[in-house]
Amino acid sequence: MPIHYEIDNTDIGILNLLMENAFMPYTEIGKKLFVSPGTVHVRMNKMERLGIVKNPQLKVDLAKLGMDITAFIGVYLIRSEMYDRVVKELRKIDEVVSCHYTTGNYSLFLKIICRDTKHLREVLHDKIQKIDGISRTETLISLEESFKRPLRLKPNTK
Repeated sequence: MPIHYEIDNTDIGILNLLMENAFMPYTEIGKKLFVSPGTVHVRMNKMERLGIVKNPQLKVDLAKLGMDITAFIGVYLIRSEMYDRVVKELRKIDEVVSCHYTTGNYSLFLKIICRDTKHLREVLHDKIQKIDGISRTETLISLEESFKRPLRLKPNTK
């Protein structure tokens, strides 16, 4: 198999359908794209081997499980060379669900999910702000996620 795999419109269609609903059966995808379920299966295997498709995840409504607070935290590092050490420590905090190395004011931008504001305070004060290398943080609490969607891939027009 070539290292550089050319993504075609069938692959893009498969990816778009599965990003909308990862549980969609290959037979239904095949019907929508006018290809066989076997073609979908072969294409998916190829894209998984190439690392295009990675660990599918189950979406859970965390608010229904009592995790009601989503916050975004801008992290200022003491020095940029502390990045790797700080990220290693942030990985250990379950409430931190994403971490981005950024340009602009913050060195890192985190998304965290907590039960309530008391839990948020504990995570900030007792975990995040105690990490060696972090000079300070700024927190933004999300009042509502208006929408969240996967990126819709555009067909090739060659």
